[in-house]
Amino acid sequence: MSSIKPYIALLKSRLSITVAFSGTFGYLLAPIEHTTLHIIIISLAGYLLTGAANIVNQLKEIDFDKLMKRTAKRPLPTQVIQPQQAKIYGIIILMVSLGLLSYLSWKAAIIGFISYLLYGFVYTPLKRVGPISVFVGAIPGAFPPMIGWLAATNEFGWEPGILFAIQFFWQFPHFWAIAWVADADYKKAGFKMLPNDGKKDMKTAFTIMIYTIFLVPLGLVPYLLHMTGIQSAIIAVIAGTLFLCQTFYLMMRPTDKAARWMMFGSFFYLLVVQIAFLFDKIS
Repeated sequence: MSSIKPYIALLKSRLSITVAFSGTFGYLLAPIEHTTLHIIIISLAGYLLTGAANIVNQLKEIDFDKLMKRTAKRPLPTQVIQPQQAKIYGIIILMVSLGLLSYLSWKAAIIGFISYLLYGFVYTPLKRVGPISVFVGAIPGAFPPMIGWLAATNEFGWEPGILFAIQFFWQFPHFWAIAWVADADYKKAGFKMLPNDGKKDMKTAFTIMIYTIFLVPLGLVPYLLHMTGIQSAIIAVIAGTLFLCQTFYLMMRPTDKAARWMMFGSFFYLLVVQIAFLFDKIS
């Protein structure tokens, strides 16, 4: 059993489960009749696809992970798993995840593969270049609900587009709050993720606020597209406004404590809004 744990750790299960939930959310929100089998398939596919991308990320950052306290004990830096083993493992679960997505929708599988490439081979190396990495990383980070919708309908449109947009703009305050809190660790590895020359100041907090403000009006759009009811629209706007207030607080007090609360707030926002949309879905 102990030999399995490092392979599970490679998947970054907490992150993968969160992403899988977003994909399942997009699938369940689609106006079709859902089956238990298909719900299991989309959830498992999302989990494995995210895990495969995480493995690429860790393979490319072995030397950097050794420098950071939060990552130094991962399976690859500690050599519990050898890089070649991780590569084979990653390819296998990638193939399984794409196969599962293809069973539901070839369009979902294509977007899933694009997401994997962007996260593993574009976003990852850009983390040492500058905050452009956050913009690039926000794209695969916003794909899961779109992939879920495509898996259900096999159709592009405004609906999967707005699901993508909400999660896309959410990525910026989420990523930057984490980068703010982990700044000292990130600097050891040469990661440059914060905007405005990486300074933890009011100007950076203002930049975070600008991206967060988009979430307030975007929360109304699913209702306007007749995807959900007015109740969830109100909840989404309130949640977006409260999240925005956290960025104002960060502007007034640009501290690690305020950024940490905003990081927790980002998780709270996404979970509350997605659950509200699901309960208020219009079939």
